[in-house]
Amino acid sequence: MKVTFLGTGTSQGVPVIACKCAICLSDDSRDKRLRTSVMLSDEGMNVVIDTGPDFRQQMLRENVETLDAVVFTHEHKDHVAGLDDIRAFNFSQHKEMDVFATPRVQEALKREFHYVFAETKYPGVPEVKLKTIDGGPFKIGELHFTPVEVMHYKMPVLGFRVGNFAYVTDANYIAPVELEKLKGLDVLVLNALRIQTHMSHFSLSEALEIIDFLKPKKAYLTHISHLLGKHNVVAEALPYHVELAYDGLSIEV
Repeated sequence: MKVTFLGTGTSQGVPVIACKCAICLSDDSRDKRLRTSVMLSDEGMNVVIDTGPDFRQQMLRENVETLDAVVFTHEHKDHVAGLDDIRAFNFSQHKEMDVFATPRVQEALKREFHYVFAETKYPGVPEVKLKTIDGGPFKIGELHFTPVEVMHYKMPVLGFRVGNFAYVTDANYIAPVELEKLKGLDVLVLNALRIQTHMSHFSLSEALEIIDFLKPKKAYLTHISHLLGKHNVVAEALPYHVELAYDGLSIEV
């Protein structure tokens, strides 16, 4: 399975207008971070986890011609706002898009994209087929997904284990029973927002503590804000088996 980091950034701590900070002025392409998302590719099948506001740009950059399913971690705008742009895949593939989400996230999608689910639809709106994540494992093609419930302040958010790979974003607490699902990994992807503590995201030191406890063979940090710092500076201080992910990075798992 190939894992492509579509985006590794967040709007948390990101200046909006005419920013002159070191991150925005950096010549290092690894400091140019779109909103967090990842794509799993296996046997010609592509599955995207989260469609943030930058989804269309990410698909174009990676030259993604087919998409088989979308899986959502939670309903915050920086993870769902790009759902409208699946319509291009509807048009080229002549079929609905399978969208996997919990009942709570499905209700949010129906509110945010009411025209997609209207009884009488305007021609050309995205076509989706909702599939419910009920907390148990599910399968997309030959990929077996095990949901891992984590807490994003007071909001339950899903991470996912797929074989010996796991992806966890937007978390600041993982219960012991859920941590058990993340043991024995080859690769763990975990969020690390910034150096300072935050009420709803792991800080760098907190993420490293989780990684040290779980002991994956390799770990990548994602959901990175400007406040964490420049890629090359942070990377120098990380343990040998931990790396900062960056947009466009692809790994084999």
